[in-house]
Amino acid sequence: MSQWNRSSDSQFIVTPNYAAPAPLKPKRKSRVFRPLGIALLALSTAMIGGIVASSAFTLSYLSLSQPAPIVVNQPDRVDWVTGAAAEAAPSVVTLAVESETSSGSGSGVILTEDGFILTNAHVVTLSGLTEDADISARLSSGEVYRARLVGFDPVYDLAVIKISATGLKPMAFADSTALNVGQSVVAIGAPLGLASTVTQGIVSALNRTIQVASSEVNGDSGLQFWTGNGAAPISIQVIQTDAAINPGNSGGALVDSQGKLIGINVAIATAGGGEAGSIGVGFAIPANTSDRIAKEIMATGSATHGLLGALVRDNPAANSSFSTGALIEELTEGGAALAAGLKRGDVIVSFAGQRVNGASDLTAVVRAQPAGAKVEVEALRDETLLTFNVTLGDASDLN
Repeated sequence: MSQWNRSSDSQFIVTPNYAAPAPLKPKRKSRVFRPLGIALLALSTAMIGGIVASSAFTLSYLSLSQPAPIVVNQPDRVDWVTGAAAEAAPSVVTLAVESETSSGSGSGVILTEDGFILTNAHVVTLSGLTEDADISARLSSGEVYRARLVGFDPVYDLAVIKISATGLKPMAFADSTALNVGQSVVAIGAPLGLASTVTQGIVSALNRTIQVASSEVNGDSGLQFWTGNGAAPISIQVIQTDAAINPGNSGGALVDSQGKLIGINVAIATAGGGEAGSIGVGFAIPANTSDRIAKEIMATGSATHGLLGALVRDNPAANSSFSTGALIEELTEGGAALAAGLKRGDVIVSFAGQRVNGASDLTAVVRAQPAGAKVEVEALRDETLLTFNVTLGDASDLN
């Protein structure tokens, strides 16, 4: 299978390795950007939606991508995994996306009985190449519908599409702020086009920050790939899991033991230098963030994001490469941080109750909040911990 590489900062490399949906024929191979790996971790993060690759392996699984309902042959021996999968799988769909020059696949989660579906922005925009792709959704029952793009959010890589169907089963959402590390989870989606695939794991980490390339469509040029000297990557806060997630899982569900959504699968880490595939390090956008953004897109076609009004950088610990917070270098006149009393030289260590280790962490948690949100910020000033009540601005003001 061919590989499309999108790299981010020195911590992660974005390496999309896309799956091919059955209804589509490959158009062309995408260009390749080599990963910018780091010696200590040798990891890459891969967006897991899909632009079709033309290869023997791609063709080998096309005939296997038909719907596969959750099969229960011995009801008296059902465990929690089967129960959670049976509850959630009818709310997960397989997506096929096609434009004049490329095509791909992914997964989605049903939001409403009348056909609103949540997925990743990079799936329905073909990684930022177009806003006008043809989108099809196949239900777990096997029915296929054309879909229209309601709106997408390149800041948190989420999108909402709509199909003309009724009587669908919406996904139940859990409170992702109530999760525990070690909690059992199930991932459901269409890896490699294999619909209704179920994998089991745990929550490996919470409040993790990763950096990926934005799926924003930039006119005729398409996505600005992050290669170290191009458009900056976006920072998003995610749940880390060891449940097997592979190409085609993008936009699919990560659910708890009751089959309730805790996250939207978005990326995986790979060992670098080879094809993208699961090594037990996957990432999902938390359900609470996904729910908030989805509702805003459904209502207005877009989503809002908070703006702190501060230029920050990592605050390195003495004689170390580790960062111990986000150091404020500049404040925007009239911005939220200045209005709340923060000053240049302050080191932000907590935002809305979450620890901040560096600039990327702060960016991710700020953008997860809606414009106008009121949050509590803790910062060190001359080794004294101070608390500030901040009313966030609107990130769209930067445009």
